[in-house]
Amino acid sequence: MTHPISDSEAIPLPARRDRPVTLLHRLEYGVVLLLMGLFKVMGVDAASWLAGKFARYFGPLIRPVSRKAERNLALIYPHWSKSMLRSVTRDVWENTGRTAGEFPHLAYLRDFENNGRIEMAGKDRLDKMIASKTPYIIMTSHFANWELTPSIAHHAGLDYGFVYRPANNPLTDELIIKHRGSVMSRHQVPKGNRGARMLVDMLQNSRSLGMLVDQKLNTGISVPFMGVPAMTAPATARLSLKFNAPVVQISLLRKKGAHFKFTVHEPLDFTPTGDMDADVAALTALINQAYERDIRANPGQWLWFHRRWPKEAYSARHAPS
Repeated sequence: MTHPISDSEAIPLPARRDRPVTLLHRLEYGVVLLLMGLFKVMGVDAASWLAGKFARYFGPLIRPVSRKAERNLALIYPHWSKSMLRSVTRDVWENTGRTAGEFPHLAYLRDFENNGRIEMAGKDRLDKMIASKTPYIIMTSHFANWELTPSIAHHAGLDYGFVYRPANNPLTDELIIKHRGSVMSRHQVPKGNRGARMLVDMLQNSRSLGMLVDQKLNTGISVPFMGVPAMTAPATARLSLKFNAPVVQISLLRKKGAHFKFTVHEPLDFTPTGDMDADVAALTALINQAYERDIRANPGQWLWFHRRWPKEAYSARHAPS
């Protein structure tokens, strides 16, 4: 049984990105509104299929972006053929397109009891988190439909906030913030200095915190990821250790079309030694290992488009043409 949280509109949403709105921003925003309206009218299955197929066939033509994915895949899977690299890259494009097509339908997809689209594993663990007075650090990644995971958790009754990266376009940023506020938590924390105090306040008030842990950093600490050292944000581990908040991975797997499996894992098994720097590095390594398993099992469902590893890691490889 779900216990939906009715977030009061008295809880303020974050302000949109603070930058001047240009003509290009307005044009981009118009296209976003058009697509969201089209996807909503089409229904979730048709929207997911159409956006996915469009991205699968036309996305690879954007070679600068596709080349990044192919380089990343070649780094981790050096024995794959060029055709295999490009095939998985097409899978990545399709999953990304489906995620966009499903975005207007999050309110419908989040209900795992009635429409049969969401298979849940670990519901007892989620119920324990909901009932607990202890805050949790919830780790997810850009895998399957990464927008759906917080929507499901919210509808189940989990009191949490989440960290997000503001969209570059201020108008689109405001649209996304409002939509997420209607189907996810209104406790949204923008990355950067203005969100740091909010993170602390939430954890001090026993509110759990959701974090995407797979983003590239130019700073951070070097920790192995997929067998290759990668600069990784230590914030997840540091907050967990400082506030004694267990780290729990929530995985979402796209099974077929707009059908998913939502899995709540056991908290990461980690015992601090008291050496904060060493503990942060060790716990961060465990975090990387946890979501790495999901990626290796289904590489076509992870967002390989970012340069996740430092330039020198690619030096022995030849970039796909």
